[in-house]
Amino acid sequence: MDITLYNTLTKQKELFKPIQQDNVRMYVCGPTVYDYAHIGNARPVIVFDTLYRLLMHVYGADHVTYARNITDVDDKINARAAKEGVEIRELTERTNAQFQKDITALNCLSPTVQPRATEHIGQMQDLISLLIEKGFAYAAEGHVLFHVPAMAKYGKLSNRSVDEMQAGARVEVAPYKKDPMDFVLWKPSSEDEPGWPSPWNEEGEKGRPGWHIECSAMAKTHLGEVFDIHGGGVDLVFPHHENEIAQSCCAHDTDKMANYWMHNGFLQVEGETMSKSVGNFITINEVLKDWPGQVARLAMLMTHYRQPINWTVKTLTEAQKNLNTWYNIVGELEEGEGALEINEGVLGALCDDLNTPKAIAQLHQLKDQPEALKASAGLMGLLEDSLSEWRNQAQDQPQLEEAVIEAAVQARLQARDNKDWAEADRIRDELLEQGIILKDGPEGTSWQVKT
Repeated sequence: MDITLYNTLTKQKELFKPIQQDNVRMYVCGPTVYDYAHIGNARPVIVFDTLYRLLMHVYGADHVTYARNITDVDDKINARAAKEGVEIRELTERTNAQFQKDITALNCLSPTVQPRATEHIGQMQDLISLLIEKGFAYAAEGHVLFHVPAMAKYGKLSNRSVDEMQAGARVEVAPYKKDPMDFVLWKPSSEDEPGWPSPWNEEGEKGRPGWHIECSAMAKTHLGEVFDIHGGGVDLVFPHHENEIAQSCCAHDTDKMANYWMHNGFLQVEGETMSKSVGNFITINEVLKDWPGQVARLAMLMTHYRQPINWTVKTLTEAQKNLNTWYNIVGELEEGEGALEINEGVLGALCDDLNTPKAIAQLHQLKDQPEALKASAGLMGLLEDSLSEWRNQAQDQPQLEEAVIEAAVQARLQARDNKDWAEADRIRDELLEQGIILKDGPEGTSWQVKT
C-alpha cells in the first residue's frame, strides 16, 4: 500500500518514495538528557515510533533504519550538573536511563541506532572543516560560525526570509560574527565544561560543538548524506532543522538533507501552555505513575500528529475506557495470533499521513473481529499485552494529576474573570465527569474527589 506524508519542506502531502526500497532511512531528533522528559517530549517519540512500525510493516523490518540521537553535550546539561554538584557523565547516564525506561513503558520500540553526540566529535570536526574549506564557515576567537549569507536558499524549510527570521529570533550579538544570523558550529570550553582539542582552539585549550552540527554529523554517519525522512517537533523547524539543512547541504554539495521533513504539533495541558510557573508541567514519569503507558500512548494518538494536542484528564479517561473495551474483546489471544489480519481501513488511515484518529475510529468497527482488532491495534503499539496483564496494570482507577486539576481550576477562574460563563461551566462539568467536585467560596475555589 502506498504511503503519503505531509512534507514541511514543500508544504503539501506527497507520495512517499524511498531512495532505496530495501533501506528506508529516518532520523528523529532525540532528547537532551539533563532532566526528566516532559509529556510534550513524549509526543514525537510516540508519533515517529508509530511511523517506524508502519514503515517496517510496508517495507519489511530488516529494510528500515531508524536513528534517534541522544544529545549528551549541551549548556543545559552543564548547568544542571553544576547545580547538582555531580559529574556530567553521571547526570547524562542517569537521565538517559530514565528516558529509556519511560518511553519503553509507552510501548515505543528501540530505534535501530541511538547515536550519542559525545561519540561523534570527530565526525563533527570533519564536517566543520569541510564547511570552512568550502567557504561556508569561518573561525574567529576560538569559535567557528556558519556564515548564513553564504547559502542562498537558507530559510526554505521555515518559509521565511533571513530578515523575518532575524526579527523573530533571539540573535546573539558578538563582535566576532560577520553577520548577526551566523550560528555557532564550535565554541570554546572553560575548564569545568566538557571539551575536546580542535584546530580552532589555542594550544592547551579545548572546545565543544554547537547544537545544530551534532545532528548533521550523526545523521550523515548513520544514514548518509541524503536520506528519506527527518522528523521532530514543530518547535525545531527554526532554527535547528533550518541550520541542519544549511550545514549538511553546503558540506556535501546536495540540494537536500532529507527528502521528507515531518513535524508534530505543540502540546498544551488543559488548554494552557505547559509551564513550571503555571504549575502544569508534567513529566512522562509522573503520568506513568497514575496511568498505564498504553493509555498515555492512545491519548496521544487520538489527535492527528500535525495538530496541536490538548492533554486532558478527560482524554486519558476516554483512552482507558477504549482500551478496557478492546482488551475485553480480544481476550487472551496470544501475541502473533491474527498477525496477517491487519484491517485495510486501519492500514489505509495510517498510510494517509499517519491519520491515527481515523485509524482509531476504524478499530471501533472491529468489535466482532478480535484477531483483526489485536493485529491492527498492534500496528499502532496497542493491545500488545494479554487481558490478564492489562487488568493487572489497569485494575485500579488512576489517580488524577493534581497539577492538571489545578491548571483546569485556574483556567475556569480566568474564564469567570473574563465573564466567559459558558467556558467556566464547561470546565466545571468536565471535571465533574472525572469525579472532581469544585467548591467556590469567599477564599477562592477548592476541589475534592467525589466519593
